[in-house]
Amino acid sequence: MSAPTASDYRLAPAMVARLVGTLLVLLAILLFAVTTLAALLHLSLDLVVLVAAAGLVAVFGLGYVLTRRAVVVHLDEQGYRVRLIRGAGVSTAPWTDVNAVAASTARGLDCLVLTLRYGRTTTIPVAAVAADKDDFARDVRQHAERGQGLRPL
Repeated sequence: MSAPTASDYRLAPAMVARLVGTLLVLLAILLFAVTTLAALLHLSLDLVVLVAAAGLVAVFGLGYVLTRRAVVVHLDEQGYRVRLIRGAGVSTAPWTDVNAVAASTARGLDCLVLTLRYGRTTTIPVAAVAADKDDFARDVRQHAERGQGLRPL
């Protein structure tokens, strides 16, 4: 049985919910400011409704893109790419640069750490990935082994 040549992992729903919640709070603050300006300057309330509608469409559109379209970790035959994770370290590297793949804990979060040549690292919090942490780690290890030309016994 051959393994897939590429794997894409999306942002975890909890992370998307946190981001969308933050954006909704920011939208509420913006609406308060627009409402205050409309009242002080005797502007039409249509402006407030327009800003509210546009803001809601933007927030939920971004939520859709993050859950359905945005790829956080991409693994293929050549290497990996990590996006949308702040402080991940090296975001892109070929498998030939990977020396080790290990589970670790950073700032109280379970992480997968890819140690690269010259002491560089990539740290991926497994809670940010929409996958089972063991399956994700296994997939990364398998891609790393295949990328380095190692074959299972």
